[in-house]
Amino acid sequence: MLLALLGGCDLLGIEGASVVAARRDADGRAIGGACRHAGRAIEDCYVLNRRADKGAIFAGWREMNDYMLENKLEVVAPTLSPPGAPAPVTAAVDDEGDAAPSAKPQRR
Repeated sequence: MLLALLGGCDLLGIEGASVVAARRDADGRAIGGACRHAGRAIEDCYVLNRRADKGAIFAGWREMNDYMLENKLEVVAPTLSPPGAPAPVTAAVDDEGDAAPSAKPQRR
């Protein structure tokens, strides 16, 4: 009877330790691969992802490095600005030096 009750734990969404460990490893490998693809140093990747397992990050970084070298892929530089940096503000200027009406925010 106890076995039948414990078999229902999967239906409740309770994850076992092995499932959690496998997910953490997969997440770390994905983070490491993404860092390598973006051209980040492994140390920077560790600093940016403190909660992830360093061993998994390194494994993913190394796998992506080998893949990129084997297939002669270039680094894809990130195009987003860092979270703390303000976005550049550009406004269209007409011939008189005033901001064009399309550059002004419109209220609805």
